[in-house]
Amino acid sequence: MSETLHDLLASYWSLGEIVTNLVIFANLVGALALGLFVGYERSYHGRAAGMRTYALVCTASCALTIIAGYPAFWFGGHSAFVTAAPPDPTRVIQGVVTGIGFLGAGVIMKEGFSISGLTTAASIWTSSAIGIMVGVGFYGAAILLTALAAFCMTWVSKLERWLPSRPAVAITLHFHPGFVPREETLGQAARERGYDIAWGTLRIEQKDGRAAWHFVAVAWNKRSAPVPELAAELTRFEGVDSFSLSQARN
Repeated sequence: MSETLHDLLASYWSLGEIVTNLVIFANLVGALALGLFVGYERSYHGRAAGMRTYALVCTASCALTIIAGYPAFWFGGHSAFVTAAPPDPTRVIQGVVTGIGFLGAGVIMKEGFSISGLTTAASIWTSSAIGIMVGVGFYGAAILLTALAAFCMTWVSKLERWLPSRPAVAITLHFHPGFVPREETLGQAARERGYDIAWGTLRIEQKDGRAAWHFVAVAWNKRSAPVPELAAELTRFEGVDSFSLSQARN
C-alpha cells in the first residue's frame, strides 16, 4: 500500500512532469510580461484597470489554455485523459473569452450622455487573447498583438485628434419658471455656432413650472465654437436659468 502511494506521489515529480511544468512556467512568465506591457499604458493614463489587472488576465488566460494541451500529464499522468480522447482546447478558450466579457463590462461607466471605459474593456479582452495565444504556443503572434494593442491605445487617439471629426457636447438647460423653450429657436442658435442638435437625444423634464432640456449637440467640424465659448454665450441666452456642458464621450 505504501509502495503504491509512493509511486503515485513520485509520478508528480517525474522527469516528464517537471519538463512540462517548466514549459508551462515559461509560458506564464511570457504572458505576465506581455500583460504588464499592455497594462502599463492604462496605468500611465490613470485608468482603473492597471498593470496588475492586465497581468492577471493575461497570465490566467494563458494558464487555462496551456493546461488543456497537456492532458497526459494531468494528475501525475493518472488522469483518464491519458487513454481517452483529449479535451477540446477551443471549449476552454470559449469559457475564458466569455468570463473576460463580464470583467470588461465592469469597467464601462455611463453618466448622462457620456460613456467611458470602452477602450479599457476592449483592451482587457485583448489581453485575454494575448494570454490564449501564448498558451497555445503562438509566441510571435502574441508579441505582435501586444505591440498592436499598445499602438492603438497610445497613438490612435492622437490620430483621431488629427483627422477631421465632429465633436459632440452634452447640454442640459434649466429655464426660468414659466418660460417655454422652442425647438426652432434652440436649433437656430445652435446652427449659428456651428452645431446641429441631435433631436433624437432630447429629454425634457418639468418640475415646479421649470423646464429642463437634456440633449446632444454635434459640431459641424473642429472649428465650431468650443465648449468654453458656448458656456459664455449660454449665460446670455434668453430664458436660461442654469446649464451644464460636457463632452459627450463614448
